[in-house]
Amino acid sequence: MIKDGDRVLLYGEDGTKFLVRVEAGKKKGTHLGVVEFDKIIGKNYGDIITIGKTSKSYYLLQPTYIDDIFSMKRKTQIVYPKDSSYIVMKLDIKPGSRVIDTGVGSGAMCAAMARLVGEEGKVYAYERREDFYKLATQNLTEWGLVDRVELKLRDIAFGFDETNVDALLLDVPDPENYIQVCWEALAGGGRIGVICPTVNQVSMVLEKMYELPFIDVEVWESLMRQFKPYPNRLRPVDRMVAHTTYMIFARKVSVLAKGKAETKGQPPTT
Repeated sequence: MIKDGDRVLLYGEDGTKFLVRVEAGKKKGTHLGVVEFDKIIGKNYGDIITIGKTSKSYYLLQPTYIDDIFSMKRKTQIVYPKDSSYIVMKLDIKPGSRVIDTGVGSGAMCAAMARLVGEEGKVYAYERREDFYKLATQNLTEWGLVDRVELKLRDIAFGFDETNVDALLLDVPDPENYIQVCWEALAGGGRIGVICPTVNQVSMVLEKMYELPFIDVEVWESLMRQFKPYPNRLRPVDRMVAHTTYMIFARKVSVLAKGKAETKGQPPTT
């Protein structure tokens, strides 16, 4: 049952969505009409309400993570779900994991990791801009995840407080300058993910990685295409979100095998 103070996704009969926190006695105006929250409180998720003289309909749904990030307050570009889902899998983030997140921004990627580490894990989140730090704190609090995150207003140029972490995500404008401190923070076998918007930046990061004991180095780009859900005329949508970012992944080891060490860890030329 939906209670006063609960968060609800309003899904309109025309496919539009609004995410609200219902409060007794209050209302929200939409293009379909005014939604009175008192008519929502006491309903169940999955129920439907009608509004206005035209009886337009809204379905009452529980918001998902994707609903949250696409309706969140933000001042930065977010990591798209098609990328964030692969990142958390590659970094093997799970209940109990200790993870460092750098360049928190508005908190979307931090939230994805916080959902997975559970009550026993922790995300250590570093952000150097105070306005982003405050916004991320606000968003994580709204989603009920702030207790799983230790937010720090600090530039990672000063290094990390944590060592032996299971995974680390590096999402800063100049990641090539921080590969060494990331290696030092990781546990043996720990996993690093680096987000890069351009190919020349990918090259600079790879050069730094191959100077250190990293193995299993991979570079990925994720492309996803949506289809129109009409059985009799199934086809792709006319436009798609194509390139969003490049992702680099690697694992820390103590030392490189002799052959790798002699070539600074670089894979053989083909």
